Amino acid sequence: MNIIGPSQLQTYSTLFSEYTELRAQENREHLISLVNGNVMDNRKFSKSGISARVYKQGVWGFDSYPDFTATAIKKVIESATQNALFLDARMQRHTSPLPQLNGQHEKHDFSTTLNKISQSEIMESLKVLDEYIVKHFSQLHSRSLFLRILDIEKSLVTSDCSSSYSLVPRTTLHLGLTVEKDGEPIELCYSYGGLGEFEDFWDPLGLCEQFYQQYEHLLRKARGIYPKAGEMDCILGAELAGILAHEAIGHSIEADSVMGGSVAAEYVGQKVASPLVTMVDFAHTYQKKICPVPVFIDDEGTQANDVVMVDQGQLKGFLHNKESANHFQSFPTGNARAYGFYDEPLIRMRNTAILPGKSSLCDMISSIDHGYYFMKPGSGQADSTGEFMFGVVQGYEIQHGRLARALKDTTISGIAFEMLKTVNMVSNDMVWKCSGMCGKKQKIPVAMGGPAIKCRVTIGGQ
Repeated sequence: MNIIGPSQLQTYSTLFSEYTELRAQENREHLISLVNGNVMDNRKFSKSGISARVYKQGVWGFDSYPDFTATAIKKVIESATQNALFLDARMQRHTSPLPQLNGQHEKHDFSTTLNKISQSEIMESLKVLDEYIVKHFSQLHSRSLFLRILDIEKSLVTSDCSSSYSLVPRTTLHLGLTVEKDGEPIELCYSYGGLGEFEDFWDPLGLCEQFYQQYEHLLRKARGIYPKAGEMDCILGAELAGILAHEAIGHSIEADSVMGGSVAAEYVGQKVASPLVTMVDFAHTYQKKICPVPVFIDDEGTQANDVVMVDQGQLKGFLHNKESANHFQSFPTGNARAYGFYDEPLIRMRNTAILPGKSSLCDMISSIDHGYYFMKPGSGQADSTGEFMFGVVQGYEIQHGRLARALKDTTISGIAFEMLKTVNMVSNDMVWKCSGMCGKKQKIPVAMGGPAIKCRVTIGGQ
């Protein structure tokens, strides 16, 4: 099924009687997994269709259908409109109209310019990597490779005269390696890839080199120790700083979370972090380079802008869609995003990062007499109070200003708005974590990034 473009969708705008968003979308996925060389999965599939969302005085009507025919498009517009009118008649909220924005028109196609290769060729490429692992990683107990190629293609028109087309591919390869130590399995998983298709991502020599670095870290981890429990000076690597920015800060300042009782409502204009901390949700570009999850126009037709969430330690504002901007008498920021054609747009982050500072990582390590350098996050959670707990699957102790023994799995926890006040050094590099899927009601691709930060954090120990 071929997606229809904005110009074709525009021909149905004569059916709009209220504020309306009409979206055609197709998500295409290719999944391959190998476990110890055995093919466990090799699938290609897609989900496509049309949706309409209609606003009437504080209520929404929504409908979707897995087809792009004229009959289906007319049906979803009519059904969504009727739903909105029905709810308005019953609820009678009489909310003011949504912000009226100038129409935006964008087209962004990030599909590869290289020659496409077949499904079987992709499979053979992964087998080459697996053979390299078997040949060079002699102490492994088990290994797994999981490849996910996701293309999201969208067309959108709105009654505000906005229109957009985008095709955003993402390729991620997850490598899990396991060794045994004293009968105990020790595992380390890395993710590779980001924006682009497999052809853009495929670099066997570069991947093999990165795989070997992962393997060496795993062997050190197997000989490692558990950190001591308690609060102490630590360095959080870029990936941990990024997930902290996303989970513990970003979610708390999404405007729908604020309206639901997030603690961030009390902190606007106040100091919530060290003056060394500036945190931004980037729309599509950072330092003239396209971000891992580029959003130029969101799924409400709003031009997407960068949002400075924390500026030199001060909480500045919230992430908005049109409705929340109306509620807070602010401006939409372009954060309304939907994963599938059957999903309604929600307020979602895009590329959330702490900005780099001026310190080198070496200087940060040498400034700690006894502490830890935590590098890779595992699973974790945070709530609307900013309280968090994250697993740490890779790290090293710091003794007398130098890296020492590797660490086994542990946890870190705290209240983000308090912990960030203890930051006294920020590294001068930026690393993006590009493989994440945020699970707020509906999964969606996100990116997290940042430098390393030195702070005080509570460690769970063994």
